[in-house]
Formats: sequence, structure tokens, C-alpha cells
Amino acid sequence: MVESDTGDWKKQLSECYRSVADFPENFKLSPLEAKYFKTESDRFQISIPEYYFSLASTNDDDPIRRQFMPQSGEQITLSCETDDPLGETPHKVTQRLIHRYRDRALFLASDTCAMYCRHCFRRDYLSTNPSALNKKEIENAAKYIRDHLEIKELIISGGDPLILDDSIFENLLTVFRDYRPDIIFRVASRMPVVLPSRITNSLSRLLSRFKPLFIITQFNHPKELTISSRQALSRLVGNGIPVFNQSVLLNSVNDSVDILAELCQELLRASVKPYYLFQGDLAAGTSHMRVPIIRGFEIMKELRTKISGLAMPVYAVDLPGGGGKILLTESYIQKITDTEVIFKDPSGKEYSYPVETP
Repeated sequence: MVESDTGDWKKQLSECYRSVADFPENFKLSPLEAKYFKTESDRFQISIPEYYFSLASTNDDDPIRRQFMPQSGEQITLSCETDDPLGETPHKVTQRLIHRYRDRALFLASDTCAMYCRHCFRRDYLSTNPSALNKKEIENAAKYIRDHLEIKELIISGGDPLILDDSIFENLLTVFRDYRPDIIFRVASRMPVVLPSRITNSLSRLLSRFKPLFIITQFNHPKELTISSRQALSRLVGNGIPVFNQSVLLNSVNDSVDILAELCQELLRASVKPYYLFQGDLAAGTSHMRVPIIRGFEIMKELRTKISGLAMPVYAVDLPGGGGKILLTESYIQKITDTEVIFKDPSGKEYSYPVETP
């Protein structure tokens, strides 16, 4: 395990690997990785914190390495894939605010990340020229939320919003809370996973002042739960901030019942609720990272027999073309009559529950 490091996170951010030339001399590209870098084309940038890089083995199929190293599969776009797989663009109401669901909105606070995950569904957005967040963009979004009281929750994402300085992030939260004192914040960040030194005591105390506020992070494999990341989570939880995890089902990363069971149980041990397990989005260049959806159903069915309900995430997918998020559940109801409901448990055995009238 990597030892805890609460040093200068900004320095660590500036020292991220951003090209092949930055990699250690003894790091060897796999054939698929080398093929990617040899091809002259527009590419989704790379950025890998040394901390997260150190978690990977030299194995080409290492579950950590697959999340940060591009392969030639990224240069293949299937007919079902798009640059905007969630259909967010039509719902953009200000420069950085997306209002797709009635009761919540999404604010894109940053155009950059500490690490660019190779399965990212916003890779097209993050590939455009980044621009610094400004006061007018925040106020325009805050005014929209003020005028739309049906919005109860604000999801702050990006990019990674916690790449912003504490003072900038504090100002952002303050403006939104001033315009809507009742708003609930969700902060979506992979910093606890890829650069846990960012989760300082001062940041945790800052976030705690803006409750109700929830951190939504993304651990995809048990190897990511290091001493450093557990300490980062402990700082958040210790300041009364609930933390939820949204994993993505990824080929050769966590498409295993045993791996997911260990991940979910260890997240609970760190006081983090396994929230969602997402089917991979149909983002251009990510087909090599996706797990067939039928396999996903099989994994979830077996996972239910291995872990508790508290540890169990919900399997979900964002429908292509902007259909929104739906739950991928296998119904246990087999038949409903006037007198009973017939259920089938995961092993296939049937049970009857009576239909009672008042």
C-alpha cells in the first residue's frame, strides 16, 4: 500500500505525467499502448498523478493501468457511440449549467481533471480548450437556480471541481447558497481516488460548512483503497460529510463478482456507501472498456448472494440519446393474481406472498 502523503497537492498536480516522455525510464508501453501513441490524430489528453501511477503493476492488463493508459481501441468509434452520449447539450441552460432532470441541475465547475480516465463519458468536453471559471458564469447559473425552485439539488462536477483552489470553491458554494439557501450540494470528484492529498483537513472543514453537502466519488477497484485514500475519506466523514461511491463496470478492471464484492465491503469499512454501479456509457472510443450489458446482469445477480443490502450498489445506465438514468433491475416478480404475488429468488425458487385487502 502507498503510504499517506499530505504534502503539497498542487505540486503533485503540476508533476502529473502528461506525455510518454514524462514516464519513468523503466516504464514500457504495451503493443496496444504504443500503437495509440504512434497514430497521428486528435487524442484525448493524458494526465496521471504519480501517486495513482504508483498503484499499477507492470502487467498490461493491470486494473489500475487500464484506467489511466490509453490503448489503440480509443481510436475506434462504433456507430452506436457519440461525443455526447448522455445527450446533455440540449439541456444546457447557461454556459456551465445543465438542467435535464426536473429536481436537480448539473454545474460544470471545471474543464480539467487531475487524471483523465480512459472510460470518461465527457472526454469530448474535456478535449476542448479549457477556460477558467469566472464570476459571471457562477452568477448566471445561480440566478437560474433561484428562478427555478423545482431544482432541489445541485451537482457540482466537471472535469473535477476539487481541482479548484479552496478559495475559489468556497466562493462558488457561497454564491449558490446565497441565491438558494435551501439548495442541496452534491460534489462529484475522483480526487479521493487519484490524488487523495487534495482532501486536506482545511478542505474538509470548508465543505462541512455548506451542509447539506454530499461527496460522490468513484472507486472502481479495491487496489484504489490505499492508506492515503482511506485517510482522505476519513477526513471527509470525520467532518460529517456523507460519501457515496459510483463505480463504473469496466472490462478487465472490475467485471468480476469477487472484485466487486471486495470493493463494496471495503468501501463500507471506510464509511462510504456503494451507491451506483454504472454500465459504461456509449462514449466515442470506449468500446474496449465496456462490459456487455448481459454480463452486467449476471454479475449483479450473483453479487446479491455475496454481500448485504447495505453494501449492494444499484446497477444503472444512462440511456443513449439523452433518455436519462434508469435502474437495471431483474424483477423477482413472476406473476400477480387476485390472491397472491409469486416471487422467484436468485436461486430460482418460487415464493408466494398474499394479496391482502383492507
